Amino acid sequence: MSVRTENKPQTAGIDLTDVDLFVRGDHTAAFATLRAEQPIYWNEGADGSRFWALTTYDDVLWAYRDHETFSSGRGAIVGGSLHSEDDTSAGRMLVTTDLPRHRMLKQVIHPSMSATIAKRVAAQVAELVGRALERTRADGGCDFSTDIAPELPAGALMVIMGVDHEQAQHLIGLTRRMVGYRDEIFVDTGGDARLRLAWLQAEVFEFFADIVAERRRNPGDDLVSALLTSEVNGRRLTEEEIFFNCMNVAVGGNETSSYTACTGLLALMDHPEQYRRLRETPELTGTAVEEMLRWSSTNAYVQRVAKRDVVRGGVEIKAGESVTLWNYSANRDETKFQDPHLFDITRTPNRHLTYGSGLHRCIGAPIAQAELSLLFDRMTESGLTFRLAGEVRRLRSNFLLGITRLPVEVVS
Repeated sequence: MSVRTENKPQTAGIDLTDVDLFVRGDHTAAFATLRAEQPIYWNEGADGSRFWALTTYDDVLWAYRDHETFSSGRGAIVGGSLHSEDDTSAGRMLVTTDLPRHRMLKQVIHPSMSATIAKRVAAQVAELVGRALERTRADGGCDFSTDIAPELPAGALMVIMGVDHEQAQHLIGLTRRMVGYRDEIFVDTGGDARLRLAWLQAEVFEFFADIVAERRRNPGDDLVSALLTSEVNGRRLTEEEIFFNCMNVAVGGNETSSYTACTGLLALMDHPEQYRRLRETPELTGTAVEEMLRWSSTNAYVQRVAKRDVVRGGVEIKAGESVTLWNYSANRDETKFQDPHLFDITRTPNRHLTYGSGLHRCIGAPIAQAELSLLFDRMTESGLTFRLAGEVRRLRSNFLLGITRLPVEVVS
């Protein structure tokens, strides 16, 4: 699909494909500049990508909810497809599917994300987190990013996918490598990045191939069994469609809760008065978790493609052009959040867009909410207090804003 790119405005010095911008933490100031000067911004990346960036809360919300104008068929990530502009998962995976098929797929997947399942996940996570916190107390500290935070998605995968703890941890490792395909801590970053991404995706598919084969022999009440036995528009899902949707759930669940937990704890340690307030008033956990979600905005952006010409804010977006919806920037919009650069665990209202909005609002939001609330409740109840014990390392990504190293020591 050809895209007309001449005469596009661009603010000098800002390239949202520059991973180092996010690793250094300079993206916060960059987005403030864009919201003030060019809220609908044409980004010409050094990697060859070309896309519009929506940076204000109102513009991001508009694009999320206008399903007639914007399609998800090019995939959620800029440059995330190996073979073409359009993602190979389009029409097969929930996050890259438009109406009406999106609604039919959601009906299949939603029972595995219900309130009942969320309670089961919370019970499993409570057990895993409880053991992890006791180990940390005995050891006097840990790397929170590897020793505690991954137990949140592990507990969720055990319930939703019907796997054991070892399998869940293995899957988390696979998806973390795939998401971190540009990060040397996870992979050899030499060679073609897109080929590397395809190879890592294939490893995830191989994992699910074994699980699918097992569920065909012994079906259960898990998501994989549901995908195997359900019909969408009168036909069974293909094996590849099952793999794509399992991967969708695994990646969304693995990264959001774990990375938000890390960023949330770091924010508490960086703001000791807020940390002290949460310990003294544990009933603030609910609003504290919402603020952590806004503050971290782990899923920094999602991609859409314009299905028709549209004018917004005096800017013309042409049919076929890529449009990115920057949750991180929307969640810092000064017109929607009072003192948006202040971490405030009592902030209310807090209508952040971390989970997206509209048709594509994260289907696993109730699960993530339950996991995060339980973790910080358990930390408060246990009386454990942490302080930073070394250098923090951030994921090399502009799509997922995560922490890959968070050494802490027990204070009390």
